[in-house]
Amino acid sequence: MTSLTHPRDRRGFTLVELLVVIAIIGVLVGLLLPAVQAARESGRATHCRNNLRQIGVALHHFHDHKRRFPAGWMGVVTGHAPAVAADDQPGWGWAAALLPQVEQAALFDRIDFSKPLFDAASPGVHADVRTAAVAAFSCPSDLPGPTGKGSLFTIGEDDGEEETIVNGTLYHAVDGGPFADLCDVGKANYVGLFGTTEVDDAPDRGDGVFFRNSRVKFVDLTDGTSKTIVAGERHSRFGGSTWAGVIAGAKAQRVRTVGVADHTPNHPEHHFDDFASMHPSGVHFVFGDASVHRLDDGIDEAVYRALCTRAGGESTASAP
Repeated sequence: MTSLTHPRDRRGFTLVELLVVIAIIGVLVGLLLPAVQAARESGRATHCRNNLRQIGVALHHFHDHKRRFPAGWMGVVTGHAPAVAADDQPGWGWAAALLPQVEQAALFDRIDFSKPLFDAASPGVHADVRTAAVAAFSCPSDLPGPTGKGSLFTIGEDDGEEETIVNGTLYHAVDGGPFADLCDVGKANYVGLFGTTEVDDAPDRGDGVFFRNSRVKFVDLTDGTSKTIVAGERHSRFGGSTWAGVIAGAKAQRVRTVGVADHTPNHPEHHFDDFASMHPSGVHFVFGDASVHRLDDGIDEAVYRALCTRAGGESTASAP
């Protein structure tokens, strides 16, 4: 007796079923990616806060040793009291003074603070120092260098114009415009607080913590260390900031290392000397007590400006 075998019923996906599966996978990926991105940004934001916390502690250590905060940047002083700064050289900034406190003592030891940060007559002097990348001064959420050089950017010569106009369009960007290249410098995302006034109007008289040849002490923070911002974030979208200091003869030379409370954080009419970040809805700041807070974009302007003065006597009851 012969047994008969029947072929198996082989059935694959229909086109409709395949489309349904693809749609489900697409929905799941669409739900998953924002969560992954949010988790990554949370990690980057934590890293950024830790950097600013390290800067705050470094400032305390510097003050313990020198009995003052570092100068916003070093300039040549001539004349009699009150001293008048003649120019911005040698230019070394507050962050350069903190290098030993952020585990960069070897880099610090290569600096001759009596010589300019950049001298057009001797561009090779300090070139390896001013182009160094310092991790503690960089926010991981920020863009690469403004001119596509990673931790570096090319700073242009000052052309005497405040804004950049290219092909009839007005830009607030200070890098990438039609400027002659001056030199490369190391990028940073944290700038010291000059105060609430324009830097170029009175570079020696900021009402914040860092200005030219400043020697601010804890006792000068009469608004309270927990109510006084000392430094904050600035992204690289509109130009590069640097930890090294002031590059004499450069475009926007002074506000590369300090910032002002011209606008609230991440303001839509952002100027280069403002504070801004790539984080969603806020900017991180370190205060005089070394605490770090993210100030929301919608912070009251009066409160924000009060936090940006060292001895204004303003009320900041609603501040962090």
